[in-house]
Amino acid sequence: MATRCGWATGNPLLIAYHDTEWGTPVHDDRALFEFLVLEGAQAGLSWITVLRKRPRYREAFAGFDPEAVARFDAARRRRLLRDPGLIRNSLKISSAVTNARAVLEVQDALGSFDAYVWRFVDGAPIRKIRRVPGDIPSETPESRAMSKDMKRRGFTFVGPTVCYAFMQAVGLVDDHLVTCFRHSHR
Repeated sequence: MATRCGWATGNPLLIAYHDTEWGTPVHDDRALFEFLVLEGAQAGLSWITVLRKRPRYREAFAGFDPEAVARFDAARRRRLLRDPGLIRNSLKISSAVTNARAVLEVQDALGSFDAYVWRFVDGAPIRKIRRVPGDIPSETPESRAMSKDMKRRGFTFVGPTVCYAFMQAVGLVDDHLVTCFRHSHR
């Protein structure tokens, strides 16, 4: 039986997410946008809540195509707010649309959202030795820099803690515990 990070036990969705996604480097703009939206939606909630709603998010948010989401008008946002398959928070729904527009601006300016986010870690995952969950910070200098720059570019729901969770999810950092079978130093 594989040893996993402590948060990834007891629920098949969490286990599958941990074993196949969390901490794996992502270089696809659409997938990066998906995680940005989901991490913003998760703020104040448990990750399992988001994972349970993820399939509906993919449908409702046009497969996380930033060009499509950027065109969501007020009527579309109101429909999303009534959708029980989503986290029905008007600020979080509006944030997804705002962030889609910001992603498009980043793509125009820098070529890709991927190039943008990976520059905060100089293009390579940050790997630390994390022995116990308490060793994992909720934010870092890199997540604070990302948050500050994203806010400057018009992104919302991108505080340093949300940015750090995003960085963990998309493999900008590897925070698997050293006892976890997915830890990169094993």
